[in-house]
Amino acid sequence: MNPYASHVGGDTPLEVISETPRRLAQLVESIGPGRLEGSPAPGKWSARDIVCHLADCEIAFGFRLKQTLAEDRHVIQPFDQDLWAKNYAACDARLALATLTALRAWNIALIQSVKPADLSKPVTHPERGTMTFQTIVETMAGHDRNHIKQIEAIAGQAATAS
Repeated sequence: MNPYASHVGGDTPLEVISETPRRLAQLVESIGPGRLEGSPAPGKWSARDIVCHLADCEIAFGFRLKQTLAEDRHVIQPFDQDLWAKNYAACDARLALATLTALRAWNIALIQSVKPADLSKPVTHPERGTMTFQTIVETMAGHDRNHIKQIEAIAGQAATAS
């Protein structure tokens, strides 16, 4: 079972991942530069941190998609998101958003180019087991939605604080 599948709702994964950059841009704009850095609670990521994380994940997802297509029964390399996040305080949210937007367009072009048989090509994640190319796309969508909900909550907090 894909832990992120519940976040996709009735939309297709491709609809969700295609919409993400635009929705993030709206949220970043509504939160404003002064509030992007603020953590919603101790130990929680700020909106900037989440956007940076999504940009990092887009790099990882793109690599995983390519490896799945290129190799037979590829084993995905997991990463520790908290270790990757240690440098987010020095990152710019708008640059992270631009990075995500460019990489997402590239990854969507790849996804749209695959043959139907490639969607079921197997890949193994050491922590999640065997999955398919399609599972990676579904995970991207659910992961996006999960983090968008977090940023929407931050945007709501920012609106009430204004």
